[in-house]
Amino acid sequence: MTSMVPTVHELAEYIPKLFSAEVISPDLGKLLWQSYGDNGVLKKGVIAVEFPTPITGGQWRLQSNGWVGYIPLSVELGLRLQPKVGLANIFGMLEYAYKLQSFHFLEGLSNFDQLEDFYSSLTEILARRTIDRTRKGLYRAYIPKSDRMTFVRGRMDLRQLAQKPWEVKIKCHYQEQTPDIDDNQILLWTLRTIAACGACKPEVLVKVRQAYHALQGTVSLEPCTAQACIKRLYHRLNEDYQPLHALCRFFLEQSGPSHTEGDRKMLPFLVNMARLYELFVAEWLKAHQASGLLPHKLAVKSQHQVHITQDGSLSFNIDLVLFDIATGKARYVLDSKYKTPTSPSTADVAQIIAYATAESCSEAILIYPQPLQKPLDTRVQNIRVRTLTFAVDGNLEQGGMHFLQRVLS
Repeated sequence: MTSMVPTVHELAEYIPKLFSAEVISPDLGKLLWQSYGDNGVLKKGVIAVEFPTPITGGQWRLQSNGWVGYIPLSVELGLRLQPKVGLANIFGMLEYAYKLQSFHFLEGLSNFDQLEDFYSSLTEILARRTIDRTRKGLYRAYIPKSDRMTFVRGRMDLRQLAQKPWEVKIKCHYQEQTPDIDDNQILLWTLRTIAACGACKPEVLVKVRQAYHALQGTVSLEPCTAQACIKRLYHRLNEDYQPLHALCRFFLEQSGPSHTEGDRKMLPFLVNMARLYELFVAEWLKAHQASGLLPHKLAVKSQHQVHITQDGSLSFNIDLVLFDIATGKARYVLDSKYKTPTSPSTADVAQIIAYATAESCSEAILIYPQPLQKPLDTRVQNIRVRTLTFAVDGNLEQGGMHFLQRVLS
């Protein structure tokens, strides 16, 4: 029995497109709006959905709100959200954003024509490497446990023994070596998440299931977030988990809200381009700080938190801050905006001024992926406010170097 190949329709970023009622049924349109529309699971919908009305000529009007990827709306119908920049540049941004470039397994993947193919290839890499690790033996660690035993193991609970000396079983506290630790739980949960996605090729899904079953039974299925994959400690016994967890972070962050079609839970592969752009700019600057291209007196810090109240109930999270290493003071505050308006909005300018004021910083910069028709370079009291471009529609390295020169000018 052959599986049905869905019909796939494309949407470009921020460009509305009309679909007839024959293409999208009322039930699927409602499902799309509920799961991915502006009133759906996300605060800002993946897709702006307008129902058929006389204004739309009795058709559905859909628009991608800055997301790219694939939504398996049903087994018969899928939506491909196309980026406004080339796929090769998307891959380059992903390499920096998720620190994948140092693992050398993305070579050749930028030749794909569709993001689904790229997703499937990364999935296969994760599944194969997980299977290899299970064959070699999963990393184990000692975790504390307590149990009532007929013999002494580890340390006896003397307090319990004094309170109930008549009990035959003694409560003991001991350490047990086990593979059921978060290093492996992250892998299992990510594989489960991928298995629910409709973007994988059938032959790759077989590998995913093999990897999942290789872990199942010895590793508990515990929900994990992308944050669990960040700032982990690695050493000679588990250093090969580092690229696996980098991939897991990618998959967990790109898994959008799920929906149910019939008896099948369907999960999309979605990249939030605003978030990717923010991560890319931050990691590009950090990488070039490490390589010495950023002035040695400056250090990069991303997602810098500034408390507004003493109890921390109100705070700012600033995208990027360039600190003076010698003094510890902020030299530049930067905020990335993945949009191309004619000029910066009043709200964005007010936001970056508030960031600069909170940090007692005289340089405030708004970063855009394309040059604005009306760029800004002005002063608000003692704060210089500028709009600069970190272009991602051409050579990423050249775009970054040009941006860095403008920042430091």
